[in-house]
Parts: sequence; C-alpha cells; structure tokens
Amino acid sequence: MLCATRPLGIILLAATLPAGAAAQTPVTRAEATDYMETSRYADVLAFLAALAPSPVLHRTTFGYSQLGRPLPLVAAGRGIASAQPGEVRAAGGTRVLILGNIHGGEVEGKEAAQMLLRSMAAGHHAPWLDSLVILVVPIYNADGNDAVSVLNRSRQHGPFGGVGERENAQGLDLNRDHMKLESAEARSLVRLLREYDPHVVVDLHTTNGTRHAYHLTYAPPLHPGTDPGIQRLARSEWLPALTRALREGTGWHSWHYGNASAPEGGVMGWHTFDHRPRFNNNYVGLRNRIALLSEAYSYAPFQDRVAVTLAFVEAVLDLARARGAAARAATAAADAALEPDDQLPLRARIAAGGDADILMGAVEERLNPFSGRRYLARLPVVERTRMKDFTRFEGVESERVPSAYYVPGSLHPVLDRLALHGIRTRALTAPRTARVERFALDSTRAAAREFQDHREREAFGSWSAVEATLPAGTMVVPTTQPLGRLVFYLLEPRSDDGLLNWNVLDAAIDADPSAYPILRAPAGTPPLAAPPAGTGGFSGPVGG
Repeated sequence: MLCATRPLGIILLAATLPAGAAAQTPVTRAEATDYMETSRYADVLAFLAALAPSPVLHRTTFGYSQLGRPLPLVAAGRGIASAQPGEVRAAGGTRVLILGNIHGGEVEGKEAAQMLLRSMAAGHHAPWLDSLVILVVPIYNADGNDAVSVLNRSRQHGPFGGVGERENAQGLDLNRDHMKLESAEARSLVRLLREYDPHVVVDLHTTNGTRHAYHLTYAPPLHPGTDPGIQRLARSEWLPALTRALREGTGWHSWHYGNASAPEGGVMGWHTFDHRPRFNNNYVGLRNRIALLSEAYSYAPFQDRVAVTLAFVEAVLDLARARGAAARAATAAADAALEPDDQLPLRARIAAGGDADILMGAVEERLNPFSGRRYLARLPVVERTRMKDFTRFEGVESERVPSAYYVPGSLHPVLDRLALHGIRTRALTAPRTARVERFALDSTRAAAREFQDHREREAFGSWSAVEATLPAGTMVVPTTQPLGRLVFYLLEPRSDDGLLNWNVLDAAIDADPSAYPILRAPAGTPPLAAPPAGTGGFSGPVGG
C-alpha cells in the first residue's frame, strides 16, 4: 500500500534503485505511472527537493496561489549563489523564464519543466549556463492543477488518470488576468516579472479543440502595439529558427498557433487567437520583453506532448544562448523607444496575410475506460492545405501617446494596479493649475455577457484641452518610462483591455458620467512632474 504522505514518483523509483539513489535521481509522477497520471503539487515539491544537490540550481518561491500554496521557482545559473532577484539580475547574461501550468489542466509544461531541471542537475546542457540564467516555474496554477478529475479535458489523448481544472480556485482564467490582476497568482507572476526582469518568457500550453498535423504550435506577442523590434525578433527570427530546430532535432512539425476556419462566412484561413494583453504572451510583449507561447497538440499521446514541449524549451534555450546579446539589445532598445505623441493602436482586428501551406491531419475516436467518454487520437496523416494566413493583428483605432496621465489620488483601485504592474509614478506635492486634456464621455456600454466575473465596458467620447487645477496628491504617470506602452493601454479610456474596460473605474464614472476621471498632458507638453529615473513614487511598498 502506498504511503499517502510520499509522492508516487519517488516511491516507485525507490523500489528500483539502490538505497539512497532515489533521492538523487527522481522521476516525475507521469514517468512513474507510464504517463497515466500527472504530477500533483506535492509531487512537484518532492521532485524538486529530491534533485541532486547542484551548485547551479537554487530554489525559492515567488508568491502564493489563491489557497495559499507557495509557488516554486528554480533559478539555474553559474554566476549566482541563490535565487534572490538581486543576485539573479546582477549575474548578467540573458534571463529566460520557463512558465508551466498556467491552465491547471494543461500539464505538459509542468512535466517538461521537471525533466529540464533534472537534466541540468545532472550536469547536462552546461554551455547554457555560460551566458544564461534560467528561471523555471514548473507549476503556476497550483490550485487548479490539484482539482483532478478524469472528466477534465476528456477529449484529449491522456493522461487517463485525469488532469486539473483550467481555472484557479476563484474560478478565474489566469491567462486572462494580466491587466486587471485579480488573482493572487497573477499578482505573484507580475511581481516576478518586476523583480527578476527576464528578457525571454516561454509560456507552455496545450491546445484545446483545434485539429491539425503539428505536434506543437506557437505564437509571438500578438498585440500590434508591441515594440516593432521585439515583434520582428520574435516572429521573423526566433520562431523560424525554432521551427527548423524542432524539425531537424525531432522530425516533428511546428507552426503558428491557429484553427482552420471561415468565421461568419469569411475566407477560409488559419486563424490565431487574440491580441489583447490579458494574455500572458501579449502582456509580456507590452513590457518590451520577448514572449513565446507553445501549444502541444492535445490529440497526440500525452508522452509525445511532454516530449515535444521539452524539445521546444531546449531549442529556445539553445537559441537564447546563441542570440542572447541580440535579445538583450532588443529589450533595452524597446525600453527607450516610446516617445510622446507617437501613435499606438487602441483596438485591433485580425489581419489577412498571404497564403500558407498548413499541415492538416486526422483523428479517430477511442474509448477512455476510466471516464467512459470518447477521446480523440492523432493519426499519422499529414495533408498540405493552402489557405490564408491570419496570424497577425492590425490596429483599427489609434491614439497619440501623451507624455503623462494625471490620476486623482483618491482612485486607489487604479493606483494599486499601477503599483502592482511596476509602473513609476509621482505625487504632486502642491496644487497645480495647467492646461490638460479631459475625455468627455458621450456614453459607455457594458457587454451583454459576463466574462471572468465582469461585464466589460466600452467608453465613447473624445479628448479636448481644458484648464484645470490638479490638487496635491494627484499622481503623475509618465509614459517616458520602460513600461510606457503598458501605461497607455491601462489608462486610455478607449483601450480594449484597459482598466476602464475591466470595470475598475465604474464607481468614479457612475459618480460623474460626464467625464473620464483621469486627465492627460496635451500634445507637445512635458509632464507636470516626472519621477526620478529608476524609482516609483507610489506610497507604500509592493512586496519585498
């Protein structure tokens, strides 16, 4: 009988190795059960604890789940003695974050991340650590991961012992929470991004419903307001190189994430998902960092999905080692690129590209004896199908970037989120009368359907110049800071993913429906006050 206090993977390994060896060479729960099951939170922690002591692997936590589970983080690097953010950043080189399990039922990244750490603990891939610091979060949605049922994601090809739920314990999709920051997990992740500042973020997923012949699909940052240098590097340089590396290393095909469809009777094409920064890879792009999303094919066998995810991560790390200097230069240039009076898109639509040869496949239904439901199994069919490429977005409405926004000091829900994102602000210490711009609200409209416990809100109106007295305590939020693009999308009233959209400003607008409560600097004028470089003027610390 298995002891309930010890993880399954470690127990099974102990039966096959000499005394003491199990603690040195752990296996994952997936491996220990012949890929019938996936690791629980306790399994992951035990696996990390059982890794051989290594001078290059350092464990810590970066935050908490909604139910209070500490979220593990492992930092791997030759020039660091701990996983503390100051030491990681001081080590230099290129920092790469591997993020697994943002959706509790998409478990391939969690399993692959554990295997990656095991191989590094064993001394493999040593050249990576000459120039990289690798940050690994194997289990992000810890609460959702442990809500295991054989009925969750029952159409995918294993693991037949069940997987967790997509959402966290609040019922929130963590991959829709990057702008509003309503979950403990998202606040923890953004804190990690602030403190460790990875140059590259790899977000590991599994597809949900799409059918094709690829073992893995991917996406770069999709928001059209992402810095052009970041977009070019991710889409035009890194992803083609990763496609070649996977094909040459494994024989498996990969391509941009999408679905073959003709929405609303339109042109048949290969359509990607969404441009808005509520999604992790788009949010990371707006922070001027290189984001790569991967999606293992859910109808391939579970073991294959883990294998291709691990191969993708290894290919990314090979590429980051080879091209790290260019990646660091691109992120530094993006941090300094945004200028007041630049134009950025507020809203976007999917854009038709050229024709592409998409590899379509086939599946067959099989019976899962545990769930009693039929799942889909990938068949070895590859058919090249010519169709339009819809993997980019274009802006449909743009607005100029002001030099600063002026947020009333009483708008604590707004100011709290700016601080959590790491945006620099500074308070006016005395009243100032100045020429500013105010957005006159003609009307607002709430979405007919609730989404993530919100009825998203759209504002209609226009900016005009007025003279106003800004009281002491008004917070000045300049856009001439590394997170200037994020400032713009959070605070512009017409933004399709800003704080107004997410109802954060409802109370203020309901109190005065005539005007948006946040003002901005007129064209060509500097902010009334700018924060000193490298500081944040928000009163009160946000984490340690």
